[in-house]
Amino acid sequence: MKLRLPVIVLAMPFIAISLLAGCDDERNARPIAGLSRGVPVQGAPAKAQVFAGDVVAHPFMAAPGRAAMHGDAASSDVHPFASPLGVNTQVHTRSGSRMFGGACATITFDRDGNLVALCSSGINLRLTLLSPRTLDLLAVYPLPGRPSTFAALVNRDVGKIMSDTSGGAYFYLDNEDRVVLADSQQKIQRIGHRKNAAGNWEFYQDAVWDLSSHVPHDCLDWGNWFPSGECDPVTAVMPDHRGLIWWVTRKGRIGTLNSDNGIVRVMPLQNEEIQNGFSVADDGVYIVSDHAMYGLQAKPDGTPSILWREIYDRGSKRKVGSINQGSGTTPTLLGSDYVSITDNADDRINLLVYKRRANLMSKRLVCKLPLFDSRASATDNSTIGFNRSLIAENNSGYRNALTQKNWSKPRGGITRIDIREDASGCDVVWQSDERSPSTVAKMSSLTSLAYFYTFEQQMDKQGKQQIQWYFTAIDANSGETRFKVATGVGRDFDNNWAPIALGPDGTAYVGVFGGIVAVYDVTASTHSP
Repeated sequence: MKLRLPVIVLAMPFIAISLLAGCDDERNARPIAGLSRGVPVQGAPAKAQVFAGDVVAHPFMAAPGRAAMHGDAASSDVHPFASPLGVNTQVHTRSGSRMFGGACATITFDRDGNLVALCSSGINLRLTLLSPRTLDLLAVYPLPGRPSTFAALVNRDVGKIMSDTSGGAYFYLDNEDRVVLADSQQKIQRIGHRKNAAGNWEFYQDAVWDLSSHVPHDCLDWGNWFPSGECDPVTAVMPDHRGLIWWVTRKGRIGTLNSDNGIVRVMPLQNEEIQNGFSVADDGVYIVSDHAMYGLQAKPDGTPSILWREIYDRGSKRKVGSINQGSGTTPTLLGSDYVSITDNADDRINLLVYKRRANLMSKRLVCKLPLFDSRASATDNSTIGFNRSLIAENNSGYRNALTQKNWSKPRGGITRIDIREDASGCDVVWQSDERSPSTVAKMSSLTSLAYFYTFEQQMDKQGKQQIQWYFTAIDANSGETRFKVATGVGRDFDNNWAPIALGPDGTAYVGVFGGIVAVYDVTASTHSP
């Protein structure tokens, strides 16, 4: 998946930039305009069904479900928590900014259940600490502005923002509840949070490592109006099972950082981009470029080494619903055997499943299965992976919250595919017509419900078309839609490529263009904010 963080200042005079600092630092959550009052629920409450799969914990990351955009090091997108069942379901929101949006994108959870999230505010990104369910603001940590934001302002081209996955979105929470991220100044930061002497929460920088001597950073920015060299932002970080911090750049540099001694090792790919996150298991690191799928390990000195490489069909062009001409999916690891991505084939994309073992005497590709409809098939979000099953959604036809005009273009479609037990291929188990145009979907292992963020076109009282957004639960076993909860109407409720996150308190959180949405059931043992 490739996350886009929106900033809406392109039509404003540059002087307006100075007015954006500190947008919405109010402690108490203020609702997003357009909230669906009364929260109508379509469908009937679901029954919880626990499934047998589990995700192995990573020794250097927070517990599964809490640790990263995709929940864990395997990028399973499965959370081991209870989740909404459609029983007296409520919606609570926090507005990110009064004027300029402010999506809270990547969401993780500390040991206390607080949300540690990367959010947009005006032209800046920042870490925010939010209380569960109430979404009250506890602490803020500002991050450097991204060069793409400045370039978008100068060129009045929002595409420069929407095609940039750098700046910290692919961070992870480590085993001591510290955020580890790569910022837009080529630094890896480790950021903790704590209560100060006054009893208030605060973020603090625990450590920082500079990669600028290893990665070129001649980027258009406030102090560099006429760059002449290479600009290569760092996009994602993740630790391996030795504790090395792996990092990747947009232009295909793959590196490691030894956080004990600061030693950095780099291996460049030639003429390949990396715009997705990556995944890690005890057998290696799995990275997809816009040309090939890689299995890697670190040499004894920390230098990345390729164990295997498989090229795939990258198609002839970038599609609407994709950020570049290549796979749109962070690799999903299944057990100890498989890794899965999708390709970018022209007519219909294919689900690709590979065997992970380094030394194979047989073919590595297990299956290449076409997905969705002819000429309307694309995905830019990682698949949900559990046991031998994968669930994929169709993002074809969706651009972003700022520029989407024709809402008949996102064709939709969600499908589950199972790997055969004898590894002879893969089969479609079910297909759904729900339209989830840009969501990093999630699944609860305690309910067997997969959650998506869907939309429907409808007319308002004046006869004008409006877009109604829904938090939608699909039975992972049958593919049936169990229930849909109306969240809000309009652009501020468009999730604009942000993930759903399932919290340990049973609340589901959705990053949307205007802030963040919390969805939860109210039962005898719970209460509303």
